[in-house]
Amino acid sequence: MNATRALLAAALAVTVAIPVTACDSSSSAENGRTLNVLIGANSIYPTEQKQWFADVSAKFQQQVGAKVTFETFASPTDELTKIQTSMLSGQGPDIYALGTTFTPTAYSTGAFVDLTADQWTKIGGRDRFLPATLGISGPDATHEVGIPFTSRPFVMAYNKELLAAAGIDKPATTWDGLRQQARQLTGAGRYGLAVAYGDGFDPWKFIWAMSIQAGNPLVSDGKARLTDPVTVKAYQTYLGWLATDKVVDPAATGWKNAQAIAAFGAGKAAFLPMVSATSKVTLDKSAVAGKYGYAVMPTVPPGATSLPSGGVGATSILSGDNLVIAKYSKNQNLALRLVNMLTTAESQEAYYRTFGELPTNAELANRLVADPALAAIVDSASKAHGTPFHGGWSKVQLALVNVVVQSVPNLAAGKVDDTSVNALLTQAQSEAQAALDKAK
Repeated sequence: MNATRALLAAALAVTVAIPVTACDSSSSAENGRTLNVLIGANSIYPTEQKQWFADVSAKFQQQVGAKVTFETFASPTDELTKIQTSMLSGQGPDIYALGTTFTPTAYSTGAFVDLTADQWTKIGGRDRFLPATLGISGPDATHEVGIPFTSRPFVMAYNKELLAAAGIDKPATTWDGLRQQARQLTGAGRYGLAVAYGDGFDPWKFIWAMSIQAGNPLVSDGKARLTDPVTVKAYQTYLGWLATDKVVDPAATGWKNAQAIAAFGAGKAAFLPMVSATSKVTLDKSAVAGKYGYAVMPTVPPGATSLPSGGVGATSILSGDNLVIAKYSKNQNLALRLVNMLTTAESQEAYYRTFGELPTNAELANRLVADPALAAIVDSASKAHGTPFHGGWSKVQLALVNVVVQSVPNLAAGKVDDTSVNALLTQAQSEAQAALDKAK
């Protein structure tokens, strides 16, 4: 056991000793308490998020007599660091709202509450949630730490008017076809694609999608496979859109998601790949309101015209946010009461109307399915695949993003340097394998 895990184990030996039965169960005991929640900063709707924080705390205080304070993280690295430091110190947030792909890492620490049947009942029961959203709550249905909070299947937005003017009847279903359409639609101050190369969360998802479609899941039997030729091809394709195909605005090397959405909303790009329903709130108020639609992203990998043998036609990762409760928390019962409040149909509808995040509440989700504007997103959700449920996965995806970050200087110079990409992938492979080995 390495030093970090030894420290973590020592911390857990203390925190795990806190019995669940020690939690308060009466409202009087919870009066005046404060519950702390860690959640990702919303870079698209920051003002609305601050208001939501205030509304949640006010409602919870009215219902339970306790306040809620929120702390945010701005990047996956911040997210991972917060988990590690809180677990080692045995103190920190009571509840974490984690990206689904970080749930395996949270589970592997053993530092979060493994939900019992009684605890599921206190938050409305497992039947409250869409079955698919429980797919990455734990390694199996009897060992679950993640409570589904939001669902975020990825799709691409496209400008109907621009495609029709170019004689394109529908978005391509292969990545090569999409690149060809993007070339056709680039010109007169517009670009074929809006891509946020500077975003800290999404670049690896393109690489994962193209790789798994070509038959490489990136992690198999505890072994990293980041230098596989199909993954090299995925990076060459993704980086080549800007550097060599010239179908992306050169300024996109520094774009976050909000800037890519803004460019598409201003009519400056024909396609906006790797977006979720969260973009809908913004786009419905933009210059392309009523002129855009959503489609599933291509499912045929670069260089192919059909899904190859062993390939998986994944449209999206199994994406969203899960809520997890820290074992060290002295407010576990209170935390369950807040989770119960946040996952009712009423609360989730308000969240959806404000941020565009799809609900995990089955009752509400089944009502929204009838909205034709969400048809492609619902379709993508049905074809989404989970990332490997391995404790080291979070660092694998960080290594994948780092290859893009380190490639930005070459992107800005208008080139994809194959030698550099291969060297970066060799380094990423080493880091990913080390993370997988540590998490065993």
